[in-house]
Amino acid sequence: ASLQILAAMPSRTIGHNLGAIISQYCNRTTRLRRRRPPLQQLSRTARPSLRQYDLETDPTTATLEERRRQLVKELLSLPPSQRSHMLLTMPLSLEEKRNLRRQVSRQRGPLRQHTHHWAPFSPCGLSKICIVLVCTEAVRAPVWAPAPLLSPFSSPQGCRGLWYRLLFLLRTAQPWHYALKQIGGRFGSSVLFYFLFLKTLLMLNFFSFFILLAFVVVLQAVYPPASVSPPPFTGLELLTGAGYFTDSLLYYGYYSNVTLNDPCSSSPKGSVCPLTAPPLPYNLPLAYLFSVVVSFLVTCILLMYSVSRSFRESVRSSAGYLAIKVFCTWDFKVIQKRSVKLQCENICTQLKELLVERRSRSHPQSRCQCLGHYLVVLLAWVLALGSVLGCVVAVHYSLEHMHMDSGRWQQEAIVLVLPLVVSLINALMPYFFNLLAMWEKQESPVTQVYVAIIRNLILKMMVLMLLCHQWLNRRVICSTECWETCVGQDLYRFMVMDFIFTLLDTLFGELIWRLILEKRLKTKRRPEFDVARNVLELIYGQTLTWLGILFAPLLPAVQMLKLLLLFYVKKTSLMRNCQSPSKPWQASRMSTIFIVLLCFPSFLCAAAILSYTIWSVQPSETCGPFRGLETIYESGKRWLLVLEKSNPNITWFAWVYQHLLENTNILFFMSVVVIAVIYFNFEVVRGRQRVICLLQEKIGN
Repeated sequence: ASLQILAAMPSRTIGHNLGAIISQYCNRTTRLRRRRPPLQQLSRTARPSLRQYDLETDPTTATLEERRRQLVKELLSLPPSQRSHMLLTMPLSLEEKRNLRRQVSRQRGPLRQHTHHWAPFSPCGLSKICIVLVCTEAVRAPVWAPAPLLSPFSSPQGCRGLWYRLLFLLRTAQPWHYALKQIGGRFGSSVLFYFLFLKTLLMLNFFSFFILLAFVVVLQAVYPPASVSPPPFTGLELLTGAGYFTDSLLYYGYYSNVTLNDPCSSSPKGSVCPLTAPPLPYNLPLAYLFSVVVSFLVTCILLMYSVSRSFRESVRSSAGYLAIKVFCTWDFKVIQKRSVKLQCENICTQLKELLVERRSRSHPQSRCQCLGHYLVVLLAWVLALGSVLGCVVAVHYSLEHMHMDSGRWQQEAIVLVLPLVVSLINALMPYFFNLLAMWEKQESPVTQVYVAIIRNLILKMMVLMLLCHQWLNRRVICSTECWETCVGQDLYRFMVMDFIFTLLDTLFGELIWRLILEKRLKTKRRPEFDVARNVLELIYGQTLTWLGILFAPLLPAVQMLKLLLLFYVKKTSLMRNCQSPSKPWQASRMSTIFIVLLCFPSFLCAAAILSYTIWSVQPSETCGPFRGLETIYESGKRWLLVLEKSNPNITWFAWVYQHLLENTNILFFMSVVVIAVIYFNFEVVRGRQRVICLLQEKIGN
């Protein structure tokens, strides 16, 4: 392999004309035709290399076309495997190789007609020929070049080409494949990351929704509880989540606390059940609890994998990356005009990102300039934190002064006040933070994005902490006795209102502003896509979904529908209303930051609040699968007692549950092991980064 690479390098083939190369390979095919050893029996060192030939001296005086015809004639005499290998190893351009393949396939057509007569075959041989011909037709036109006609008996090549074509189709069948390429080529990796992040959230919600749907929602829909008739559907429920949706599969209060395959569950109280209990009863409350816990565990595993992969990619230093991008980026298999244009735009945008990062590092400031910049940054942070405190006070005031009235329409109007206030704050405050960023005049676009992330994150986390404190203390406006359903309705309203304000922000912040710039101000500038604000909006919406998965099991489905609509709305607005960032920046390191923010502040806080609710908060006494219990966690203990009575052979499971799952020492030990593994992986990555820096210094020397 090394000899082949060295033979194809420009330093070995420079100055050698095309005719000399074709003549040399024509002589090589003649020798191969005389002996024809199998290619697999050749050792690596015995395979031909350009270093063994003097290409500058060509004894023949034939023209280039005669040499090409002679080479085609010799290639036709070789077996298909040696012929394809010879074409691959020739140090010729792709266009020249395509011409050779085309001439070989053109001359094999009449040759096959004259030499191949359909003699009588056995049924097995005839079926083999039919299968091979089907495989050949399937791979006849590959993506990068027209392929030669294959021999009827070259079934491994045909099936291999069919497998490659299927892999290509699977890759192009990925969701939004061409749309993501188009966005990355026109707007760069920073804007592309928003849509990749949205796709990741869609995958996480799909797994959570599938687990809850398979083990809880479908079974409860098949065995519905005896409930009162719901009020008529008016359409306002889509906005408030109340009314017709209150007694439905959407919320916690609809689910029952029965064992589905227990024959004694339908017997009257006080009577003796004559039937024996099933060996493994399906307890719906326990299924509800375990489905929520398993969905969180699956999400945690996927998030940890995403964090490790993103961190591993971002650790690679960007020193020397510009030369790699210039010389080694182009994909020579791309021949379609649309794909070539997209690849050109993508490489151009990536080069801009690299050059902007270098330019931002090569402009040092004086001491007076640094001191003035620090003072401006300090004042901007004081204003930002003061505005965050004012927003939290406004939300607290809205919580304290909301009261239920007698009228239904007034009640539904009041419950929309709090989501309206919170969504209005989340929509307007990022623009105030952008004004502060313009005043600060950060040189690096990455630093500007970091600052915007921290400020928006502080605002959203403070508001969510206040709301969670109100929900867990049951200070919610509720028209029913089931406080869990009311919390689920609040979270549903927050998600719907957040989606509405996102659409309004897209309409007025991008479309209307673009029309004002073009029609009134007569400028060619367009609004830029704010990556930090939009990604944090996605994190905020996903945090609401994780907080409400216990109180509204179908909330991941609502989030999936919201993400699907957001993708197409944002993509259309981006293509029509926005321009490329004026300061392009690479999203390789920023993607790690966003994934970490999704994992630790968002998912970790939601998991902590869920754990506190399961272990410490008393559920409602009249509704839900955990009615009549002190805590939700107590349902697991009751299920173990029922399991021991129904099947004494699995008492070992109860022992494992009591001594391993309930033992705090085991949990502490497992936490220490996980933290140690994370620390060692972090140290290994730091050591690799140090080795990379040393190797780059040696290369520079």
